Amino acid sequence: MTEPASDPQRSARRLQWARTQLDDASAVVERASVDAGMRSYWRTTSTRGSHIVMDAPPGLEDPRPWLRMRGLLHDHGLRVPALLAQDLEAGFLLLEDLGGPTLARILDERNADEWFGRAIEQLLRLQAIPVPADFGQFGEALLQRDAGLFDEWFLQRHLNLELDCGELEGLQLVHRRLMDNALGQAQLMTHRDYMPRNLMPVDDGPAVLDFQDLVRGPIAYDAVSLFKDAFLSWPLQRVDEWLAQYHERARDAGLPVPDRATFLRDADWMGIQRHVKILGLFCRLRYRDNKGHYLDDAPRFIGYLDEVLPRYRELAPLQQLLENRIKPALADLGAPMRVAR
Repeated sequence: MTEPASDPQRSARRLQWARTQLDDASAVVERASVDAGMRSYWRTTSTRGSHIVMDAPPGLEDPRPWLRMRGLLHDHGLRVPALLAQDLEAGFLLLEDLGGPTLARILDERNADEWFGRAIEQLLRLQAIPVPADFGQFGEALLQRDAGLFDEWFLQRHLNLELDCGELEGLQLVHRRLMDNALGQAQLMTHRDYMPRNLMPVDDGPAVLDFQDLVRGPIAYDAVSLFKDAFLSWPLQRVDEWLAQYHERARDAGLPVPDRATFLRDADWMGIQRHVKILGLFCRLRYRDNKGHYLDDAPRFIGYLDEVLPRYRELAPLQQLLENRIKPALADLGAPMRVAR
């Protein structure tokens, strides 16, 4: 099946729509980025400067949740892309162009403290937003789905592992403990992908992207997502320091964080839950959606698990599974165990 973004008829409609909105028959459009769904983003260059067209093909992507979330965040003081024009029937939005590189592309040892400090500020604003009653809940159903991604797509489909009864029982016990920890945390507005790849380094930002899946969820989720990114890694000691900084600022802002030690444990456990979910998700993207490049970063999550699992005896079954079955299976596939930062 032709990818919607590259379909010639869709491409022609996108170009014509952009030219009409910009009142410039010579405007050009080129790919800016694409995400794991069916949305794609296109940079337009015209006499009016540079803009972004979001292409959400009707029947495949509904832009209305994105529009609603954008309005909610904007109304509460978060920096989000300006909306300049929309055609919901056609599935096109015209947005402000926030520039080329994401925060993930420009972060380095010299500027990480500054940018993460600013990202914490935006996160605190997001978490202070009252969650509308009709929002989804990052609760039991989603947590069970996440656990299933790891079991079905990473262990079974990618590694072709069949667990014995003891291994399966131990894994289910760890899944249950991670879920109970998540459900026991304070629940508030949660982005679910609050990481440098979804932040733009603008002067009054960072600006927040990819916010269409906002839900009510655990307070530690977005903080650990920020510092233990799917595409960028930092030394564990530095991550712990940033998490402690977030905790202090969240407490000062009146957010319902527990004591520091409890929060750091919650963040570790929330991180493990997210890491195993993403391992499964990346495998599903490869085998179901033919997007294999995501698996290039899978070893990063093995590294995250290696760092944190030894801290918690309650999660020993997962650590044993990692050492005794997962790593040997990855070695048989010729997969690296680590990736560069």
